[in-house]
Amino acid sequence: MASDQSNNQSVERAISVLRVFLSGRPELRVSDVAKATGLGTSTASRLLATLETLEFVERDELSGLYRLGTAPITLGGVALNQNPVHREARQVAQDLAAALGLGVNVAIRRGASMFYLLNFEGRLAPRSFVLTGQRKPLYATGIGKCLLLGLSTQERRELLPESSMQPFTPQTLTTHARLDEELAAVLGRGYAREVEELAFGRACVAAPIRDQAREVVAAISISGPLSAMDLAAREAELARTVIETADSISIGLGYVGPVHAFAASPA
Repeated sequence: MASDQSNNQSVERAISVLRVFLSGRPELRVSDVAKATGLGTSTASRLLATLETLEFVERDELSGLYRLGTAPITLGGVALNQNPVHREARQVAQDLAAALGLGVNVAIRRGASMFYLLNFEGRLAPRSFVLTGQRKPLYATGIGKCLLLGLSTQERRELLPESSMQPFTPQTLTTHARLDEELAAVLGRGYAREVEELAFGRACVAAPIRDQAREVVAAISISGPLSAMDLAAREAELARTVIETADSISIGLGYVGPVHAFAASPA
């Protein structure tokens, strides 16, 4: 039992070291890792050395700073390739982003967050970083609203206390009354829209993806800068496209229920 506890503690400490690199800083000193994890400097140094041997981190010979290595990339690639939603949606999303010149994103729900499985950016919506693996709040995103359709009203309230629904912009929905109203509209028209609710200057339209059990297992969005999205003129076109794409992916996952009806009058 003591050996098991020691082994478990070692694993937990190693994972805590790796999680420090999720902070966004590309390179860290041993002291940075020790401070962030609460571990002693010598313990942090030993763990980093072991993780370096396993290629989970790598050390710059000149600066002595550590950054993530290639092993996490390998694990991430394998995990994505084994995910049925990713396998079904990847090529479709890539082709759509190229055709529209906009961003196309697919995400699943993990707890109170949406988790990006993939994203592709077209020429009108470039990014210098990938969204895959990032998490965003459900209540402030078009994809998140679609994912919330899979929960009951009570489940939504338990998952998202209003105290956790903090505003990102003046447009963010921060009460369940407003969120319930918006989700009813999403359900009625078959797609969600988000305009500057998470970030200024950005907008998207999104639709739910269902599996053979008719459950909402993911969602897909078309996104980009306000000027490129031009929802005043293009919302109906983009909404129809995202609904049809979501239905195509759903069918690939075994969904045999009725496809979402498209409402011609956007809200």
